[in-house]
Amino acid sequence: MLKTIIIFALFATFSYANEIVNVYSHRHYEVDKQLYKKFEQQSGIEVNLIKASSAELIKRIEKEGAYTKADVLLTTDVGMLELARSKGIFQSIDSKFLNETIPLHLKDKENSWFGLTKRARVITYNLDAISKEELTNYEALTEPKYKNRVVITKSNEVYNQSLLASFIVQNGEERALMWAKKMKENMARKPTGVDKDSLRAVAAGIGDVAVVNTYYIGQMKNEKNSSDKEAADLIGVFFPNQGANERGTHINVSGAGVVKESKNRANAIKFIEFLASVEAQEEFSAVNFEYPVNEKAKVSDLLLSWGSFKEDTTSLYEIGTKNSNAVKIFHQVGWDE
Repeated sequence: MLKTIIIFALFATFSYANEIVNVYSHRHYEVDKQLYKKFEQQSGIEVNLIKASSAELIKRIEKEGAYTKADVLLTTDVGMLELARSKGIFQSIDSKFLNETIPLHLKDKENSWFGLTKRARVITYNLDAISKEELTNYEALTEPKYKNRVVITKSNEVYNQSLLASFIVQNGEERALMWAKKMKENMARKPTGVDKDSLRAVAAGIGDVAVVNTYYIGQMKNEKNSSDKEAADLIGVFFPNQGANERGTHINVSGAGVVKESKNRANAIKFIEFLASVEAQEEFSAVNFEYPVNEKAKVSDLLLSWGSFKEDTTSLYEIGTKNSNAVKIFHQVGWDE
C-alpha cells in the first residue's frame, strides 16, 4: 500500500511540474496579473512569475545557464529583446499562430522573440504654449525655435536608445549624431526621471514639448492621483513624421521569447500565443493603453481619440542591432550632462 502511495505521489508531482510556465518579467502592470489568471483558468497551466528589471533578468538567466527555471523572458523595448537574443538566451520557435499574427517588423527574423504590445513614441505638447499645426517631425525639434523648450529622459532610457537607433538605420550615424547634439542644445532642463516626469514638466510649463511613449499619457489620464489627471488634460498628443515621404512614428514594443533552456517549452509557447490573442490584446489596450500587435483586436477608445497614424515599419530587429551605436552617440554628445 505504501509503495502505491509513493508512486502516486511521484506521478502527481511529475504531472504538476509539466503544467507550469516560469515567466521572468520586467512588466509591472495590473493588467498582466489579470491576464495570467485567465491563462491559468483556460489552460490549466500555472504561471510562476519572477519580476525584476530587464537587465537583472538577463544576467540571472545567463548565470543560471542550463539550470535556469525560466521558460519565458517578457520584457520591454526591442533593445532589451535584442540584447537577450544576442546573448543566446532565446530559442527559435515555430508557431503558426504567432507567425500569422505578429507583423514581420515586430518580431525577430528567426522567430526568437515576438512583440506583444506596441507603444508609439510621440511628441506631446503644452496646449497653451504650442499649436498642433506647427509640429511636424522628430527632426524639427532640433530647430532654433525650440531652444530651451524640449523635455526628454536620460540616455540610459532604452526607449531613447531605440529611437536614436532607428535614426541610425534610417539616416546613418552622422545624421543621428547631429540630431542628438542639437536636441541636447534645445533641452529645457537636464534629462531626468521617466516619461511621466517629462509630461508633468510640460504641463507645469518647464518645457513646451516632450518625447514620450503614448501609454504613459493614458495611465496619467486614468490615475487616482488627481494632479496627474489634471496634468494630462493640459497636454496634446502629436504623431510625428506623417508626411507622404516620411517614415512614420517610431514604434516600440514589449515582447517575449522562449528561453533556450526552457523545461516547459510547449507551455511557454502557449503562454506567448495567449498574450497575442485578441482577448489579451484588447485588455492590454483598454487597461494599459498599449496598441495591439494583433490587427484583429480592437483599439481602446482613448487611443482612438488621439487619431490614426502611420507607424514606422522599419524592422525592430534591425533597430535593436544598432542599440550599442546609439549609446555611443549619446555619450559622445554628453546627452545627460
